[in-house]
Amino acid sequence: MKKLFCAAALGLAFAASAGVQAAEKIAVVNLGQVFQQSPQRATVAQQLENEFKGRASDLQAQQNKIQGEIQDLQRNASTMKASDRTKKEKQIASERAAFEQKAQAFEQDNQKRQGEERNKLLQKIQTAVQSVAKSGGYDLVLDSQAVLYSSADAKDITADVVKQVK
Repeated sequence: MKKLFCAAALGLAFAASAGVQAAEKIAVVNLGQVFQQSPQRATVAQQLENEFKGRASDLQAQQNKIQGEIQDLQRNASTMKASDRTKKEKQIASERAAFEQKAQAFEQDNQKRQGEERNKLLQKIQTAVQSVAKSGGYDLVLDSQAVLYSSADAKDITADVVKQVK
């Protein structure tokens, strides 16, 4: 039993050292910086803004209408009949609920589209990282934001990736 444990520990030590020796060329890349410097990011942002501009302005108009009705109710509540006031309050509550439902659907659609476009851009960045890594002969590429420490042996390929993405 003791021999089996020693053999397993020795095998694990050899496997770990072989893994360290295999990754000789290591590079780091700042994916956040690549994403921020990507020219496609601004284009996509403008495209999404144009895509959702109509719905956003409709929601803004609906919100302004509800605010106006609330202010009107507050101004005239003391002079209105109780039944008219109750009717107006129910109408405003109904309009508010419809607005909130539309706003939530808008937000979900907007976030979904932003996610889709972000994933397309991240896929392009991933392809660029792989291309730069292959051409540079790197065995391992890490995101510099996730690395706590890297020595001078780890080359920063962020600029090369940015060029590749453009």
